[in-house]
Amino acid sequence: MGFFGRKNDTAATATPAAVSPELAALTGDYTLDPTHTSIGFVARHAMVTNVKGSFLDFSGSLHLDGADPAASTASIDVTMDSIDTGNADRDGHLKTADFFKTEEFPKMTFRSTKAEALGGDDYRVTGDLTILGTTRPLTIDLEFNGAATDPFGNERVGFEGKAELLRSEWGLTWNAALETGGVLVSDKIKLTFDISAIKNAA
Repeated sequence: MGFFGRKNDTAATATPAAVSPELAALTGDYTLDPTHTSIGFVARHAMVTNVKGSFLDFSGSLHLDGADPAASTASIDVTMDSIDTGNADRDGHLKTADFFKTEEFPKMTFRSTKAEALGGDDYRVTGDLTILGTTRPLTIDLEFNGAATDPFGNERVGFEGKAELLRSEWGLTWNAALETGGVLVSDKIKLTFDISAIKNAA
């Protein structure tokens, strides 16, 4: 079952397809469940390996519109001081002025501006990502994993997502040259999203 709506290749004069009852039933406002949601990243280190990390403190909301799926929206706020790469010294460095300046810029935010269907359960959400006070567009490719009611009566929807960015475009330019050539930290960063959201009570 699609969520954000599917591309329509029929003529512009064709009668719009009716919204399915299943899709219409998903319409509403949702809150991200942080217990079952993860926001992660991957950076290349020393040109030879990947360092993975995540943010442990965040909040977010979705508005899903079954009648007009392209009108669906997403909003996420991340506490930068919650960064976790599994190494306390590295995490401490990432919080300094070399990288995220977490005391001055405690939040990273994403506000969607567009949703589009790619076919099947694959979708693309574009929005404004703000880091270090700089706002630039970010595109996230999403797969809709479906909807279900959990044992506690919560109506849930699930998505998996991925995106790539060049950190230098947000002012994250710190690096160190390697004797063998190249740099210590890649400019390209991969983002990953595993999202579970609960429908708000009417």
